[in-house]
Amino acid sequence: MNPPGRIVPVIAIFALIALMGGGVYYASLDNEDLESATIELTSVEILDVNSVENNATLLTTFTVGNPSDLTFTVPVITFELYANGNSIGKGVYSTEDIAMPGRAAFYPGTEIPLEVWFFLNLTDKNQKEYNSIISGESMEYEASGILTVESAWSIVEPEFDTRK
Repeated sequence: MNPPGRIVPVIAIFALIALMGGGVYYASLDNEDLESATIELTSVEILDVNSVENNATLLTTFTVGNPSDLTFTVPVITFELYANGNSIGKGVYSTEDIAMPGRAAFYPGTEIPLEVWFFLNLTDKNQKEYNSIISGESMEYEASGILTVESAWSIVEPEFDTRK
């Protein structure tokens, strides 16, 4: 027969494991709400053109919406930007270096524009689009990538594609 003193630690360990498992299960319930986040490429504007180094800085604005009942933040958006259907490069919006309470909070039913500088360098592949952009021609911009959505308990990374 085991002394009662040895049973209590075993029960405590099993209780702790059950508690942790319950926490993981509870956190996974948020994933569906987080994946319902919407993203739209709202605008692309020229900020600066450097004709000596053949590059331009574009202000790219994404509007992220929260149709769920859960509050979340967006720490990262990785994307590829297209002009008139052709890829002109990759970009990243990131607030990972900011603590979660300092980031924009997406409350239920809100839409928030997120701006990121996109650095466009002239290459052989994007020469036509680059010249059209810096000359101010009308362009149709689209994007595809990954939207990282984070709550206090969960994080999801749904893919998005605004191309038609």
